Order: sequence, then C-alpha cells, then structure tokens
Amino acid sequence: MSTTPAPALTPAALHRLVQEGRAPRLLDVRTPGEFRTAHIPGSHNVPLQTLIDHRAEFLPHLDGDVVLVCRSGQRAARARQTLAGAGLPDLRVLEGGVVAWEAAGSPVERGPERWDMERQVRLVAGSVVLTTGLLGVFVPGAHLIGTAIGAGLTYAALSNSCAMGVLLSKLPYNRGPRADVRALIAGLRSAS
Repeated sequence: MSTTPAPALTPAALHRLVQEGRAPRLLDVRTPGEFRTAHIPGSHNVPLQTLIDHRAEFLPHLDGDVVLVCRSGQRAARARQTLAGAGLPDLRVLEGGVVAWEAAGSPVERGPERWDMERQVRLVAGSVVLTTGLLGVFVPGAHLIGTAIGAGLTYAALSNSCAMGVLLSKLPYNRGPRADVRALIAGLRSAS
C-alpha cells in the first residue's frame, strides 16, 4: 500500500476529464449550505464530519476514481488523510477547490447565496475581538476574551484545524437537512 498521497488534480485536468466523458466521482466535503450555494455539477455532498464519522460505511463505495472537493482544498486534504488512514490512499484532492475551479471558468451549479465557512469565521472572530476590545475600556480584563480568540486562530493556522468553523458548521444556517448516510452511499453506488 502506498503511503505517498496521490497527486492533487488541477481544475484544468478535471475539466478535461469531464469534457472527455471520463469524469471521476466528486465528493464535496463542505457543509450542505456551502454546497447548495455553488458546487461542481455532478458532485456528491458528503460533509467532512459525516465522512469522518461514517468512513467505515463509505470505504467500500470509494475507490481511486474519486476526487475530494471543498472550498479551497484544506478540508478535502483532511478527508483524504482520514480515508488514507482507513485504507484508501489513492484519492485525489481538487487543487484549490471550488474557488480555483470557478476561477478557471469551469461550470458550477448555483443555489441561494450563503457565506462560506471561512467568511463566517472571520466575521465571528473579528466581532468578538472588536466587541471585547471596546468593552475592555469599561470592563477591565474583557480584552482577554479577544486575546483568547487570537490564540485560537493562531492554533487553527498551525494545526490546520478550526474549532470555530466546526462550531459554526453546527448552526442551522450551515447544516441544512441531516445527512442520510444510506442515501449518500446509494448515490455514490449509482454514480459508479
């Protein structure tokens, strides 16, 4: 079994495969809300946490002809790492994610506009820091809450994880309908 990650797939290479009728199965690991806003036609939405929690159930239905997709490639890389650890090392990640795909002029299916997770994290973190900074003028020590947020963001960057993003993904705005693992697996089976 190979321990080296499969190379990332560029948007141009994926677009060429799609045009040639040789498109791999695309697993979009973003939240349902992000997926509904814009996704690559034909992709399947399997949120990252659902994929992690149910990887043993998904594993028999995945193979090397799967490309993992997210907004920028980070969550897809985490999904690839998780699935590689479970015995599926040959999955590829779409380089640059949906952002790069769309920037290359490739088609996306659009739904109602929503803020992506990264923007939501910036709004919440910035609002907390701003509010506690201003509140610190009147309440000694309140600025330390902003300092804690800053420490959390630093840790998120160093560990390539984001606790605030995980918490925000649980809000109704981001969740959408609860993932039905059986339906997701049936969709993957029918696409193979």
